Amino acid sequence: MSARPARGGGRWVTVPPERLHPWIDGFAGRHGPFTASGDRQVVRLVAADGALAELHVPFPPMMPFGPPHVSRLVAHSGADRRVGVFLVRLGGYAAGVFKGGELVASKVGSRLVQGRTAAGGWSQQRFARRRRNQASQAFDDAMETAVRVLTPHLGELDAVVLGGDRRAVDALRPDRRMAPLLALEREPFLVVPDPRLAVLRETPALFRAVRVRVVDPDSLGS
Repeated sequence: MSARPARGGGRWVTVPPERLHPWIDGFAGRHGPFTASGDRQVVRLVAADGALAELHVPFPPMMPFGPPHVSRLVAHSGADRRVGVFLVRLGGYAAGVFKGGELVASKVGSRLVQGRTAAGGWSQQRFARRRRNQASQAFDDAMETAVRVLTPHLGELDAVVLGGDRRAVDALRPDRRMAPLLALEREPFLVVPDPRLAVLRETPALFRAVRVRVVDPDSLGS
């Protein structure tokens, strides 16, 4: 589990679905009994000492929702979903299909894209044109890989999660081949390093995790 400051107060904690129920038990142990409320997107726990935990539903909406909120959230977060993952960085890409945490189909690749600074005797314009062409070819290779890996599974995917570098992914969004993937897109966006196979295999720890905003009682109203 990791933690980072949350805008508006408190901190964000990411909890693996397998650890969600123990984490909630620990929250009660630290802060006292809690009342639970929520909807299809968020479950809120307010403890006896005033501490707040907002548990954001992964792969929303949660259906059905309502009491018992905690039990429904634990069951929803632990569901064995099929998720497509498409990671893109300039010059590197990976696409995979996961069943739960198991990678069942994948392909990764890379293509050289020159850095931003011209070297040798090249003119700046010639260098920039060559770099644009390299980037265009790299993005086309990435898109072809996503189509080859993910399209055969579209009918059975519960979601598609994108990641890598936001600018690289945004450059691909207008491509008509992205439309079926974008129709299934779900948060979170996965900011990861170069999309190698080892990086792809680790993504379930990110997209299956429950994001929790925790606000301690001593920070409320400050």
